[in-house]
Amino acid sequence: MHRTLTVINALGLLLVMFSLTYLLPLFTALIYHDDSLFIDFLLAMVLTAGSGILMWLLTRRYKGELSTRHGYLLVVTMWTSMPLFATLPLLLALPDLSFTDAYFETMSGITTTGATVLTGLDMLAPALNLWRHELEWLGGLGIIVLAVAVLPLLGVGGRQLFKAETPGPMKDSALTPRIADTARSLWVVYVIITLVCIASLKWAGMSWLDAICHGFSTTGLGGFSTHDASVGYFDSPLIEFVMMAFMLFAVVNFATHFLAWRGKTLRVYRFDTEAQAALGLIIASCFGIAFFLWFNDVYPDFMTALRHASFNVVSIGASSGFASVDYGQWPIFAPLWILFVGCIASSSGSTGGGIKMIRTLVLVKQAGREFLKLLHPTAINPMKIGGHVVANNIVFAVLGFIFLYFMVIAGMTFVLLISGLDFLTAFTATLACVNNFGPGLGMVGPAGNYSGLTNFQIWICTFGMLVGRLEIFTVLILFTPAFWKR
Repeated sequence: MHRTLTVINALGLLLVMFSLTYLLPLFTALIYHDDSLFIDFLLAMVLTAGSGILMWLLTRRYKGELSTRHGYLLVVTMWTSMPLFATLPLLLALPDLSFTDAYFETMSGITTTGATVLTGLDMLAPALNLWRHELEWLGGLGIIVLAVAVLPLLGVGGRQLFKAETPGPMKDSALTPRIADTARSLWVVYVIITLVCIASLKWAGMSWLDAICHGFSTTGLGGFSTHDASVGYFDSPLIEFVMMAFMLFAVVNFATHFLAWRGKTLRVYRFDTEAQAALGLIIASCFGIAFFLWFNDVYPDFMTALRHASFNVVSIGASSGFASVDYGQWPIFAPLWILFVGCIASSSGSTGGGIKMIRTLVLVKQAGREFLKLLHPTAINPMKIGGHVVANNIVFAVLGFIFLYFMVIAGMTFVLLISGLDFLTAFTATLACVNNFGPGLGMVGPAGNYSGLTNFQIWICTFGMLVGRLEIFTVLILFTPAFWKR
């Protein structure tokens, strides 16, 4: 009980921090003279901050260091509470929007999924559009990482949070001696990349509002757009090229970017085996899909096919979710391959979702070890990736993760099928939500959205986004009896 109250105390502090994120849409409402939205965001800010302060005051005597177990609990409660409070401006400004749809929209933003239930985005108020994209930007590197940097200053340690939010194979590696310094260093890199992306999109021809919004969602690999037609609205090869460059940049581990920036050298990229594999798969897929589309006469020439194949492969492969054309109309091999790439290509420590390339490499290496073991039962063959030995406990953790990953995919697909969805929509919606890349195929394809789903189906997809973003273990561990035993 004592530790649970400590979690509530920390959550209160996080909500107070989160209330500050309303300042950007507040200023936007002022700039566009939208008095009604200004009041809506101000009220949401007061309610969020007030709730956080109240939680903190009622539990302030329980302030203290969190155990690893309660770090997991805080992560899940934070990633479910913040989308809850983020719905307030949407519900106040859009009276026809149900709570279910509003929560789906904000969960999609914070988990950087990019799936949407909203239509008429071109006419949506600038402050609301900016709010949706800001949520993606905050979720990109993880609000938890920001909390790790700030909470120590408030007397609450952050290492347990960092481990809970990043349960991947390389979670214990640190760039700086203190975890808070690591988090702050990652945020510095993240902010710099975002500012450069915004400036580049403005130079490429976007308005300032579009550039800021798309800069947020590009760096965060979120996929929200200010237009119903997504990036296809601009019909600009230059804008598509700029966004591709930054999506490829964001799909690489931000720790690698930080090391390159700190050491003023590009040599670190040569030693990042995961980044090389991720970028190699995405780029090879761009040319392969382009050739496939040209060969099947989808586009009249190879360069046109390469343009559209490249943008959409990079977008989905990086688990972003932008679309320049309706690739759901392409021959079925192409969109299914794109979704497959989106499941595995992102690097750990990037803003992307999915299995992560490091786990894919571990699985490939382990398969090779099993072949060797069959031929030479007594051989000692340690696994190495990038010159580093991977311990067997990490291999076992990856195998456990992959098992749960496929069980979640299968379970969600069956539930959506029972609820009445067709197989293509159910399966690809599950892939899109769990891997956080937004659009699927069928009803939820790039030319549509999730507004046609029932409330029950929306909640299933919302759960999938949360499980995928927190990499499955963090959420499912709460459903085990051992977690709640003393």
